[in-house]
Amino acid sequence: MLSKSQIKYINSLKIKKYRQQERAFVVEGTKSVLELLDSDFEVELVVATDEFRQKYASILSHHAAKAETASLAELERLGTFQTNDSCLAVARTKENAFLCARPGEYALLLDDIRDPGNLGTILRIADWYGITKIICSANTTDLYNPKVIAASKGSFTRVAVYYTDLPAFLAAQVLPAQHVVGAFLGGTSLYKFAFPAAGGYLVLGNESQGIGAEVGTFVTDRVTIPRFGGAESLNVGIATAVLCDNLRRQLPL
Repeated sequence: MLSKSQIKYINSLKIKKYRQQERAFVVEGTKSVLELLDSDFEVELVVATDEFRQKYASILSHHAAKAETASLAELERLGTFQTNDSCLAVARTKENAFLCARPGEYALLLDDIRDPGNLGTILRIADWYGITKIICSANTTDLYNPKVIAASKGSFTRVAVYYTDLPAFLAAQVLPAQHVVGAFLGGTSLYKFAFPAAGGYLVLGNESQGIGAEVGTFVTDRVTIPRFGGAESLNVGIATAVLCDNLRRQLPL
């Protein structure tokens, strides 16, 4: 049975200030919790129904994390999901460890992505296409926001994320042979663009403003997803999927 202090602690992690202070975050739902338990994240606590604990007893027994039983009503009050019929877990956040694209590798750069659902979707897309590194501007939404974790569907356990000052990063880290490919309106058609085998970075910008001017000065190749209908723009998650799909058609793993 959960104590009042445990309930207060879990609820506090819905707020960014307390996630940073406690260096912890919450994961909800069977799929995401099982992927968390199979990852290298340090898990502090699993709160689950009797059914979940019985079904996955062998998995839980291999972890040092404390396990507590909760009713469906308690899980719904604790979590952010409208319905949660199985479990949630508390895990430790990771250090903001440096990342960069190696020669022949592409990483994603996200410039001021504010919507948590979009960041979670981009994590999932990167995971699908075998991109394991995402470098984010400092004002991109928090990786450990519950909506990001939920939208990633477990991909947060396989895709590493690094927050930094993007202009300074690009000035210091882009190798001479690497390219910085940015999504813009009015660029070269993506269908006519050849992704260089030397690797580099795919840059996606803010949902309403696009790639910022400072980051834009480092873009070596401006590409556009051709429009055939009347829509004004694409969601940044969809744009990421189209870019990654064309990258992998040309440069499969």
